Amino acid sequence: MTKHKKITIHKGKHLHFVCVGEWEYVERPHSSGAVIILAMTDENKVIFIEQFRPPVQKKVIEFPAGLIGDSKFGKKESFIAAARRELLEETGYTAKKIIKVLDGPASCGISSDMVVMVQAIGLKKVGVGGGVDGEVIEHFEVPLDQAEEWLAKKRKAGRLVGPRIYTGLYFLNKYNSGNNRSKVTG
Repeated sequence: MTKHKKITIHKGKHLHFVCVGEWEYVERPHSSGAVIILAMTDENKVIFIEQFRPPVQKKVIEFPAGLIGDSKFGKKESFIAAARRELLEETGYTAKKIIKVLDGPASCGISSDMVVMVQAIGLKKVGVGGGVDGEVIEHFEVPLDQAEEWLAKKRKAGRLVGPRIYTGLYFLNKYNSGNNRSKVTG
C-alpha cells in the first residue's frame, strides 16, 4: 500500500472533507468518536429514540447516542461520560453503570468516526429528555420481547430504523436473558 498525504479539501463547522490519495471522506475535528447506548429498564423495556434526520429527510428510530467530546470537556471526555450525558439529554434517564459492549469504525468508507456501543445498567428516570440545542427527540420504552414487532410497525408508518438497532437488540438479548443477566449487571 502506498502512503499518501492527507489533504483537507473543505473545512465546515462540524465536518472536514479530506482526501488521501483517491479516497475522499469526512472527519470530525471536535470529537473523538461517538457512543451508542443500549439502555433497558429493570422491567426489560428497551429505550429507543426517534428524531428527524436531515440527510435522509425522515424520522429515524435509533438508540440514544451522541458524540464523544461534544461537551465542555472536549476531546478529553471519556466514552462513559459521553454515554451518561447523552442518555440524560435524550431520554431523561441516568444509569448506575455503563459497560462497553464493542467498538469499531462507524462507516469506514465515508467517515473516520469510531463508535463505542455501551450498555446502560440500573436506569433511573430523573428528567424529561428530548435533547438539547434545538434537538427534538422523542423516546419510547418498548418491552424487549416486543421490540422487533414494534420496529416493524414503525417502518410501516414511514419511519426509518437504523441497522445498528438490530446489533444492539442482539446484545441486549444475549446479555440480559436468564442466567446471563448476572454476568452483565454483576
